[in-house]
Amino acid sequence: MPLKRLAPGEMTDDDLRDWCSVLNDMTAADMPAEPRWRTDRLGDYLTGILPGDRRFLFLDRDADGDLVGHASLVLFSGDQSGGEQAGTGVVEMSTRPSARGKGVGSRLLRAVAECAKEHGCKTLSVEVIATTPAVGFYDRHGFARTEVEQRHLLRWAEIDWEKIEHAAGRLAAGYRLEYHAGGLPDRLMDSYADVKANLRSSPGNVAFVPEWRGSAYAPALRDSFATLARRGMRSHIAVAVSEPYGNVVGLTELVVSAQRPTRADQYDTVVAPEHRSYGLAMTMKARLLTELRRAEPQLVDVQTWTLEAADDVRWINAELGFVHDVDWYDYETDVDELLARLADRR
Repeated sequence: MPLKRLAPGEMTDDDLRDWCSVLNDMTAADMPAEPRWRTDRLGDYLTGILPGDRRFLFLDRDADGDLVGHASLVLFSGDQSGGEQAGTGVVEMSTRPSARGKGVGSRLLRAVAECAKEHGCKTLSVEVIATTPAVGFYDRHGFARTEVEQRHLLRWAEIDWEKIEHAAGRLAAGYRLEYHAGGLPDRLMDSYADVKANLRSSPGNVAFVPEWRGSAYAPALRDSFATLARRGMRSHIAVAVSEPYGNVVGLTELVVSAQRPTRADQYDTVVAPEHRSYGLAMTMKARLLTELRRAEPQLVDVQTWTLEAADDVRWINAELGFVHDVDWYDYETDVDELLARLADRR
């Protein structure tokens, strides 16, 4: 059965169940302690993208019609939406363990690269868990490792809640904390956008942030929150607000997805440079954990990533109880060069 390229809206219920089955088979084989995926709102998860971005899905079935692998390619517009730079595509690929060594991954990668070239994409990037066979696969296909990120887990059953509550209450004079679920009120959006722009200068941060500030960037942030909600991802935000002006000077974000509701993903944490000596990052993160305890009682853990050089971020995470468990590698490759290498393998 030929490999198929689909738009997200073309996925049938059977396709979605098979997609989830491949993910869970791969997870069980490579990272057995990881939470399993659910089909709950999986179609929404695959369909939801920011305005201007595009997603393509690829299904590889064997002669019996069984799904043996799948891939996703997101092409970012690179505008104020806050995605990756223009000309960059992000790849996710999964192969059923029983089908490994049969060319499934290479077929999917070729289809992804051809689609990327067709749409003017110059560079492909992918994240790889360092302990899985995917490392060897991308090494063999000529991808270059660009970053090493350390993943840390905070296991819910091991949290010292007395310590967390104490940290959440230690707030310097002249500030207040606010918690918001699902997004932000308009009164905070412009100053929130200004703080987010500081991610470019925050050591150890792994996010891409465009050259936009304040009211110019705020619409993109609204789109981001709306896109998360459409994908079945519940956002939780704590902000530090300076008095008496009411401006956001620090923020931290967590997301819980319907597809893996037992795990929360830490997104950005950043404090404006002139406010970084007051312990706001620790206080905000602790406050957000206390809110999650009430809002998401099903949680088992929280995961976060930092670059190797981010000693200050790691210290805060360690104080809260996060423990390093595995590294993730960021890989990139030039699309034209990848296609040439794949042609040589035929």
